[in-house]
Amino acid sequence: MKIAILGSRGYPYVYSGYETFVKELCERLIKYEGVELTVYCHKHLFKERPQELNGIKLIYISTVKSKSLSQLIHSFQSFIHACFSSYDVVFAVNSANGPFGWIPRVFGKKTSVNVDGLEWMRPKWKGLGAKYFYWSSKLCTKTFNKIINDSDAMRDFYLKEFKAESTVIAYGANIRFSKNIKLIKKWDLEPTGYYLIVGRLIPDNNADLLVREFIKSKSTKKLVIVGDVPYKDSYAENIKKTDDPRVVFTGYITDQDELAELYHNCYAYLHGHEFGGTNPTMLKALAYGCSILALDTPFTREMLLDGKHGLFFTKQPDNFAELINNVDSKNEKLEKLRNISRNRIEENYTWEKITQEYYNFFKDLIK
Repeated sequence: MKIAILGSRGYPYVYSGYETFVKELCERLIKYEGVELTVYCHKHLFKERPQELNGIKLIYISTVKSKSLSQLIHSFQSFIHACFSSYDVVFAVNSANGPFGWIPRVFGKKTSVNVDGLEWMRPKWKGLGAKYFYWSSKLCTKTFNKIINDSDAMRDFYLKEFKAESTVIAYGANIRFSKNIKLIKKWDLEPTGYYLIVGRLIPDNNADLLVREFIKSKSTKKLVIVGDVPYKDSYAENIKKTDDPRVVFTGYITDQDELAELYHNCYAYLHGHEFGGTNPTMLKALAYGCSILALDTPFTREMLLDGKHGLFFTKQPDNFAELINNVDSKNEKLEKLRNISRNRIEENYTWEKITQEYYNFFKDLIK
């Protein structure tokens, strides 16, 4: 079973959710008997370009260095290249690849795509960008043999909006425990002495809402915000102007051990993401043993089993501030959530389970 994977930045380049997904899936899937994997990579991101790594074949394709066009141009060239190779399956990530799904099918190859999220609803895509993502996502349901969604709630959305069925396969996470609690001293933090936000400072993650409501609260704890944006942006700059001694901005953290310890030792992880399906950041919070306070959406409801593994807040004024006030002192509910958080991963979100589901999916697709 020969499978080509395209639409990410490549392997083992870990930058965001797509690349993490490709890395975790490929390193497990390649161990299945009879599986051959090829990953298409952005050539300019790799100084060293081995033809094979960990049994995974790598192909490097050049593209333009443009925020909006680099991935599309790279994907188009990758799809063309895949047509003239002996793959059984061409698997893409990102619904932006909708216009290309038919190309390998002309050459007799099976195709599938992980559409991942409601990109056209995200505030960062305005006007033409939002229209393109909506059109492309709809096109995915027609040009690819099969589409994959990462949650039941997202499957329901595609059924309602596009009248299209999809296969649900979630993302995964790796369970981890604290190894070096001293690492959080770098930011003058104490265990359970802070709330944690991890994510880019973009509108659809609602960091402004979380910061604004936290400042309203009477909390004596700190609010630690991990993340930024890699470009000049007024939304992010306004958040970083926050003048409250309780709020700590770390910027990007590249040391994964430091980041893990921030998760392990927070009082609660705060999740404001609005438009995704199974969110990798919240999966990590579960896998690292966090109690979770999450924006109430169909996606967070599904991940947290309607409140068994987290508490919810809304975007109504004062709602989140009141929740902080209610849980800020020693709270038995949050302690219980911490004790059972990893159970949710073991039940439904291990990478081993996800890989087995993809293996079965690809086998059925070929048949």
